[in-house]
Amino acid sequence: MSSLESAIVQLAAASKIENAAEARQTFLEFREQLTQGKIRAAEKIDGRWVVHAWVKQGILLGFRLGELAEMGSQACLSFVDKDTFPARRFGVGDRVRVVPGGSSVRLGAYVAPSVICMPPMFINAGAYVDEGTMVDSHALVGSCAQVGKRVHLSAAAQIGGVLEPVNAAPVIIEDDVLIGGNCGVYEGTLVRARAVLGAGTILTRSTPLYDLVRGEVYRASAEKPLEVPEHAVVVPGSRAVTKGKAAEWNLSLYTPVIVKYRDEKTDQGTGLEDWLR
Repeated sequence: MSSLESAIVQLAAASKIENAAEARQTFLEFREQLTQGKIRAAEKIDGRWVVHAWVKQGILLGFRLGELAEMGSQACLSFVDKDTFPARRFGVGDRVRVVPGGSSVRLGAYVAPSVICMPPMFINAGAYVDEGTMVDSHALVGSCAQVGKRVHLSAAAQIGGVLEPVNAAPVIIEDDVLIGGNCGVYEGTLVRARAVLGAGTILTRSTPLYDLVRGEVYRASAEKPLEVPEHAVVVPGSRAVTKGKAAEWNLSLYTPVIVKYRDEKTDQGTGLEDWLR
């Protein structure tokens, strides 16, 4: 355990923080490393995603230590928020393209060089957004969400945040995934590399995923999240309800469905993303 991790764990466990100035300095060091991507809420180690609960504890500590402060410009846009998580300011040297129009990234979020942010969008503290990813208009990347390389989060896509419980896996989107418009990925769902979510697809722990190609049904369990396989192409679907009044009324419920696995035709349909970057 590093000295920073040990300090964060101790401060998070304390019922009362005796030395607020020292605690704040520890948090600022933690936030800087989080912003630089040197630490993260989850990472892939030997092919398996590992959650770092202490990082989530550090983020929660920041909200605990923070005080309300006025931010922004009084002349136009003004805000009141915890002073421990102000908006991040980018420079040309960061090599992050932030298009004008009302986007915001909190300090404590890692945004890699070559990421494109289309307005308006929001990336919350603890999130990790890797190289070549596009965060499109009205898209949200929640606290501690892990987004891989060359991902496209289309307009109004919602990548949920998971701060508590601290040992819970965050939402993870692996490399080269396409998330369609108005999609929602929540509650620690894991989307494997090169998967495609069609517009309007919703994924949660309580939603089974039906694989028409392999004839399987994927569900989350107490030990593991809902997992979308590599290369899967998922679209919104429905399943009949066969009990009680629902059957009598011919009702059906929403469910995500894997209709195919990514092929050359799918790649041609997503090839425009390279031009946009």
